[in-house]
Amino acid sequence: MTERISREELVRIYNIEITFFDELVDVGLLNIETENEIRYLLYEDLPVFERFTNWHYDLEINLPGLEVISDMLRKMEALKQKNRELMNKLSAMNDQYEDI
Repeated sequence: MTERISREELVRIYNIEITFFDELVDVGLLNIETENEIRYLLYEDLPVFERFTNWHYDLEINLPGLEVISDMLRKMEALKQKNRELMNKLSAMNDQYEDI
């Protein structure tokens, strides 16, 4: 079984509003598991939760801002991956032409 932490524990440990957690889930920024009506966050998703919590409470970024930032970061990561793929293809092509 994957390790996880309940929403109630997160609210207590991080001293956040339960509605903030629920809003992150509702807009799709956090993926959770539900068992016996208890919401759980997987430990592997904790860094994402902590990042959103810090941005919201420390930098006062609202939920729509968190959505925009998250979307931009996802797009940037996809572009980085595409750039790596293109650079690898270009490198392979250069290697082929050097052999000629």
